[in-house]
Amino acid sequence: MPAAVAGPARTLVIPAGFAGRRLDQALAELVPNQSRSRLQQWIAAGAVRVDGAAAAARYKLRGGESVEIAPVEEPALADAPEDIPLHIVHEDTDLIVIDKPAGLVVHPGSGNRAGTLLNALLHHAPALARLPRAGIVHRLDKDTSGLMVVARTAAAQAALVHDLAAHEVTREYLALAHGDVERAMTIDAPIGRHPTQRTSMAVVERGKPARTHVRVEERFGMATLLRCRLETGRTHQIRVHLAAIGHPIVGDPAYGTRRGRGGVLAFDRQALHATVLKLRHPATGRALRFEAPPPADFASLIERVRAQASAHA
Repeated sequence: MPAAVAGPARTLVIPAGFAGRRLDQALAELVPNQSRSRLQQWIAAGAVRVDGAAAAARYKLRGGESVEIAPVEEPALADAPEDIPLHIVHEDTDLIVIDKPAGLVVHPGSGNRAGTLLNALLHHAPALARLPRAGIVHRLDKDTSGLMVVARTAAAQAALVHDLAAHEVTREYLALAHGDVERAMTIDAPIGRHPTQRTSMAVVERGKPARTHVRVEERFGMATLLRCRLETGRTHQIRVHLAAIGHPIVGDPAYGTRRGRGGVLAFDRQALHATVLKLRHPATGRALRFEAPPPADFASLIERVRAQASAHA
């Protein structure tokens, strides 16, 4: 029995530059609002046709092919609405901007099937159940706080995903890093899976391009408050890049060091906060800017470090 169709089919033409790429790899880049696993499921179900014929995920493209994608209806997920408080900074008919607290997982996964931002969104706006990932278009790590945008319509989600991929969304973070960072810089270093620690990321030669612009906000000697602007959005990008230059984020359990695990630099999560979000409204095109100050624990850490630095000045 053919799979049930969940939505209208879309057709795209494979760019010449994708010649030699696998079908699933090419679609992961050309259809960024769908996960690679979902695209592979659609391919396996015969819902993706290349020049009119079903093709395997490993099909090698030559460029110029016409690819039709007919989304397949998937079994209902176990994700349930949960009454979890949300700090909503802005909301309209097309999007929601949230100031996520540290400790809140964004999306259900292994070991975190409930109690996530997605569950909270489904309670706040039940219609989001009709959108992939309940409208979530980018993520923050569990223990990173700050601003996130969520789409409320399919059109808004597609527009926001496009703008993120085109580097037209500005995301600035505050990070307290170990050591004395003397000057602004741009860290341009590819990021991929760590060669031996598969749950971590690292700067690796064959990784995906990654660029972080770093500005010094305040120097304390033992640590530096930095403002980091993402040009790309790789997993753990700021954490990996700062660790790679010898200035890991204070409290980072994965990329930090043993320095500062006690005393004034003691902190039970990575000191990273998404403080500024600038984007184009997906429906009106109007420029929007949002800013969220660091939460109380991060602000208290900065005050402790500032006081320590002043005492030793």
